[in-house]
Amino acid sequence: MDIPKVYNPQEFEKKWYEFWEKNHFFHAEVEPDKKPYSIVIPPPNVTGQLHMGHAMDNTLQDILIRFRRMQGYNTLWMPGCDHAGIATQAKVDAALREEGTDRYQIGREKFLERAWAWKEKYGDRIMYQLRMLGSSCDWDRERFTMDEGCSKAVREVFVRLYEEGLIYRGTRITNWCPNCNTALSDIEVEHEDEAGKLYHLRYQVKGTDKFVEIATTRPETMFGDTGVAVNPSDERYTDLIGKTLILPLVGREIPLFADEYVDASFGTGAVKVTPAHDPNDYEMGKRHHLEEIVVINNDGSMADNTGKYAGMDRADCRKALVKELQEKGILLAVEDHKHAVGHCSRCHAVVEPLVSKQWFVKMSSLAKPAIEAVKEKKIEFVPERFTKIYCNWMDNIRDWCISRQLWWGHQIPAWYCEDCGAEIVSRTDVHECPKCHGHNLRQEEDVLDTWFSSALWPFETMGWPEQTDLLKQFYPTNVLVTGYDIIFFWVARMIMMGLKFGGNIPFRHVFIHGLVRDSQGRKMSKSLGNGIDPVEVIEQFGADTLRFMLVTGNTPGNDMRFYQERVEGARNFANKLWNASRFMLMNMEDYDKDFVPTAEDYTLADKWIFSRYAQTAQGVTNNLEKFELGEAARSIYEFVWNEFCDWYIELVKPRLYDKENIRQKKVVQYVLAYILEHTLRLLHPFMPFITEEIWQNIPHEGKSIMISAWPEAETQRIDIEAEKAMTSIMDTSKHIRNMRVEVNAPAGKKSKVILHFQNKALEEIYRVNQNYLTNLASAYPLVFWQEEEKPQNAMTSVVNGVEIYLPLNGLIDVDKETARLEKELKRLEGEIVRLDKKLENAGFLAKAPAKIVEEEREKRSKYQGQKEAVEERLAYLATL
Repeated sequence: MDIPKVYNPQEFEKKWYEFWEKNHFFHAEVEPDKKPYSIVIPPPNVTGQLHMGHAMDNTLQDILIRFRRMQGYNTLWMPGCDHAGIATQAKVDAALREEGTDRYQIGREKFLERAWAWKEKYGDRIMYQLRMLGSSCDWDRERFTMDEGCSKAVREVFVRLYEEGLIYRGTRITNWCPNCNTALSDIEVEHEDEAGKLYHLRYQVKGTDKFVEIATTRPETMFGDTGVAVNPSDERYTDLIGKTLILPLVGREIPLFADEYVDASFGTGAVKVTPAHDPNDYEMGKRHHLEEIVVINNDGSMADNTGKYAGMDRADCRKALVKELQEKGILLAVEDHKHAVGHCSRCHAVVEPLVSKQWFVKMSSLAKPAIEAVKEKKIEFVPERFTKIYCNWMDNIRDWCISRQLWWGHQIPAWYCEDCGAEIVSRTDVHECPKCHGHNLRQEEDVLDTWFSSALWPFETMGWPEQTDLLKQFYPTNVLVTGYDIIFFWVARMIMMGLKFGGNIPFRHVFIHGLVRDSQGRKMSKSLGNGIDPVEVIEQFGADTLRFMLVTGNTPGNDMRFYQERVEGARNFANKLWNASRFMLMNMEDYDKDFVPTAEDYTLADKWIFSRYAQTAQGVTNNLEKFELGEAARSIYEFVWNEFCDWYIELVKPRLYDKENIRQKKVVQYVLAYILEHTLRLLHPFMPFITEEIWQNIPHEGKSIMISAWPEAETQRIDIEAEKAMTSIMDTSKHIRNMRVEVNAPAGKKSKVILHFQNKALEEIYRVNQNYLTNLASAYPLVFWQEEEKPQNAMTSVVNGVEIYLPLNGLIDVDKETARLEKELKRLEGEIVRLDKKLENAGFLAKAPAKIVEEEREKRSKYQGQKEAVEERLAYLATL
């Protein structure tokens, strides 16, 4: 039994992961008589590589799954990745461009071959990185959203929804990304406030010399105007409602009509209406039967019907058009205007609202039971505040545009008969029209939104639509761990689809975590160059350090900041645990595994550490049950660092080294081994590698710590009286040590300490355990004083009803200490004078940055405090 002198995670992390995998410790078989606990991984993009968000998300999941596995549950953590339609297609497109070709030149079939080849080459990268993190997924069951089983489930759901009339194809205005060249759902659009312009244009009233002044942020869409709208209660336009206007430059006649939607206070109160390029205009157009004229192409260029502007980029067109409008006297004014602009959530291009034929899911009937499931607490959000956010969005849900103009993804299972015009949706490929029996069929080219297949993830990965044994045991899953940024993209849709097709809620809890931000609170991004690569952190510090840093900074639902100092703090904790374990192993050469102490063998320190361990174990279990993973990790940290290492190990060294009292040595060995082994089990879900490495080298039972039993509650070991007594002795010890430091007492020199008690029972505890103060505070001889007259020439302190007197005669040389303090006082006075001159210098105050000035003021304040403390000590020494 031995571990190396220095903690080096690179020496054993890979070794233990391979050991776990080789022994199939992550794998779950269906065992109906065992209680199940399951999690499905939020599938990372097949294009992705591990970032801090993944590291956080998967650390939290792994902690929960390891905890429940040790509790004896039949645990399944289902891994897999997402085909990521737009992102993957962009990667393959880029590779083709480098070869001087594109997907249109090679055709759909060859492109899909290239996409699958790309997936095979790069798709395993993030899965390998998740292994580096220590993720204990059931890799035998790894899934992919486009594998055969998932594809079958996707087609089945599409067909069933279509048959129920919940999927339809229609012409609607949708969000269009000119860069990704596809439609987007509403939640794939990120709206950002931007500084823009409001352009005031004049539209002539037909047959008169009158003009109507309209205000618009998008003059380039005027070619598609088919009306001008005003509010019916706006008296400025009462006599013009129903009149006809002439569209500038185009000459088209368009109506001026009234609609309640128009805000009379915006701009001039009259707005141009372009039904094909604005969702609100589209709705007004439907109400007033206006023509929809598309004037911007899918790629963001101006359409052929825009005259000389045809083919120009929409942004370039705006500049040139504004110039022409100005020259022709149509542009009356331009004012600054801040407004929300929609951007593609993937590539950040400005989204173009376009009228096009797309496939949609009717959401209202699906949303109702999904809202009720949350309101009735069948599904609970952690923290609870996200329930309101979820319900508000679901109450206002709109139909979901599910078609994407891509090639990589699930091709929509719809066919069109070119002979009779029939639309056929089928579970199997169609080769003959069921209506006219013709064979002139064309399959829908669009694919489904990536989130459509992701919405089925909890049950499609378990074999649905077949009612498999896996599905029966592990669905519904227990918890979904995810960030708050995809509640609408994914969580809400999984709940709707799970209830509709899985026959039950998809999970019982939604554990929401925040984002990992940089030390300044900024989102990590390529553009800011502030991203931290978790793989680099693992390679430098080890996976356990990264995991422990991420979880100790975590509170449900809140963002956390990444500080290098916190990484180092987690590494220092691993070192502390390593060194304590090594100390124990160095003192176990004659360990007797059959020896069990009696109750009479235990000292106060033993009873105290057992009690503190039992309290800690109870708290950790309770916090893990409540998803307070950060608090659970913090309490283990406090116990290991402060109580076990800093106090207990120091307290028992004399008994461990006592060659006369062999029985007491055995007692200490037993307690050390018991506490360390049980604490390693508590810590294992958080830091799996270091705990396995140490556990395998100390007395233990079983093949691996990860399949050992989770520590049970040991309430019989909780001893509140022992804790109170030990806390009092520890506090007294700290005070004596502080007093010695204050008078600069030589480190190794024992000092007489006099104690006075009001409580006789407490005094008796101190008498029995006075060796603790001798060992920890160099207090010898220890005198229990009963007289009323206080000791002279002694420093005093009072803590928890214990009066402490530290006689200074013989402990320090008063003259020598006085000389030292006078020298220190002179130095501090000099620093204060120097800083006063600096801070009174007008030139310094005017030129120096505010931060530097503030730092100098803080130094001045610090030196003043130190000066007062030295003066106080000198005054005290003068009385001796």
